[in-house]
Amino acid sequence: MTVPAVCDVERLADDAWLLRFGERLDPALNARVHAMAARLRRAHPPWLRDLVPAFASLGVFVDAATDPAHVHEALLAFAMTQDVDAGNPPATSARIVEIPVRYGGDDGPDLESAAAELGLSPQQLVERHGAGDYTVAMIGFAPGFPYLSGLDPALALPRLATPRARVAAGSVAIGGAQTGIYPRESPGGWRLLGRTPLALFDPHRQPPTLLQPGDRVRFVESEGTAADVPVTSHSRHRDARTLRVLRPGLLTTVQDAGRRGWRHVGVALAGALDTGAATLANRLVGNPDDAAVLELTLRGPTLQFDAPVRIALLGARVSARFDGEPVPMGRPVELPAGTLELGALHDGARAWLAIDGGIDVDPVLGSRSTDLRGGFGGGEGRPLAAGDVLALGEGAMTGVPRLNAPVWWIDPAHDEPVEAPIRYCPSAHPAASALARRVWQVNPNSNRQGLRLQGDPLPAPPADGVSEPVAPGTIQLPADGCPIVLMADAQTVGGYPRLGHVIAADLPRLAQCIPGQTLHFAPCDPATAHRLACAARARLARIGVMIDARLAAV
Repeated sequence: MTVPAVCDVERLADDAWLLRFGERLDPALNARVHAMAARLRRAHPPWLRDLVPAFASLGVFVDAATDPAHVHEALLAFAMTQDVDAGNPPATSARIVEIPVRYGGDDGPDLESAAAELGLSPQQLVERHGAGDYTVAMIGFAPGFPYLSGLDPALALPRLATPRARVAAGSVAIGGAQTGIYPRESPGGWRLLGRTPLALFDPHRQPPTLLQPGDRVRFVESEGTAADVPVTSHSRHRDARTLRVLRPGLLTTVQDAGRRGWRHVGVALAGALDTGAATLANRLVGNPDDAAVLELTLRGPTLQFDAPVRIALLGARVSARFDGEPVPMGRPVELPAGTLELGALHDGARAWLAIDGGIDVDPVLGSRSTDLRGGFGGGEGRPLAAGDVLALGEGAMTGVPRLNAPVWWIDPAHDEPVEAPIRYCPSAHPAASALARRVWQVNPNSNRQGLRLQGDPLPAPPADGVSEPVAPGTIQLPADGCPIVLMADAQTVGGYPRLGHVIAADLPRLAQCIPGQTLHFAPCDPATAHRLACAARARLARIGVMIDARLAAV
């Protein structure tokens, strides 16, 4: 007899899979999701890198070098077995957390209008909201943001037609049939009833999130003031080589290989948008591959070094000068103390600056990368600003009298097919194949979270889908029919339909897209995507070996 699968198994990205248990908000399905996540954690297969439990699905992130057929077979084996009774799945936590809330006023600007819309007085809405027995179904959207199930269906409220540009940290809100709490200031379209002074997310706390999936939550009316949650800065202060930011450029951030292992609490991958370029830049200056670098966007910064350094620039061509002298790219360049001016970028949007010793900011959740949406890591969770001083790790440069660079260089992108289509693995969505039949332009509103496209819209019937895990490379289809390709700073879950995912080998090309640039897409099968990803890794490895040999010969 054939054992029915507990869930469907499908590709989410080259290095991720989606286990779907259903497509509705259902506590029983949610409990199955968390039970499966617990089973995978206990089994701890060597290819497992992270898990993202959602309402009715589970994102499984894996080692990109592992044979996809092997991972698929293993996940199917998990899907064919079931540890819990389908009719009575166990709860994942028995912890009860009370959340003090100051309702109404400046802390809950939507309380009165929401109550009127529901035919209640503000106090009745407060009492009914506080009487709910809520469960943390998942954490996503932003680091520590809890999606709470258990809202009285009579209190369901549509989201605002125009989202607010600023929602205060700690805001308690209703969005559709759910209630939740904003961990930090951000845009948002949920109805704001009140505010709590509790810090839902602190990357320097263990664990970083106040709430965990499965926790029971009770809201308690409070008369206390919901003051702003302070942000803790953990900059290093010690005797070290430093760089001072004289001019910050358009968007300059500290990045490394990314922040892995924290997607389950809503923390994005972050990291350099082209980790291959950042890795090779580090190799050129003798750093570990994952040392922190500076990522430059469209226009670079002006930096002042107080000691000799070795630098390397890779990526889009940068107008670079050191104390007035041109600085070449793609090679190790030795500089004395002085001023490095990085101007406009050409033939691309981003470049990466590696400095020997690396950018020596404190790691946060295992990474030095700046998480712009989460507001932590790197340069205090934000782009560099004029006046910033960053410590550099220990370097080997002493007594450098003038700019010195070798005659050899590398250009990893010299044979990149600039005009070739971006390849993607289509999903089963009806509009997925139509993506390749349109011509798209890069919307100026694109950023590290997502590359927004504009053009002839795709058919996008109105839908309020259940949020599911997403990954860098996921192609989302919003209601306006103009796709969004998620990038390194993307949220961990999303409710828009998925058209598929851009293959890993082509993601670095998206990092170089400038506003207004024309893009074409072409479908690709998963086997070809894996072959191309392996070839890209092998190519980077060969270049790395060549760099090491050149440096050893000096």
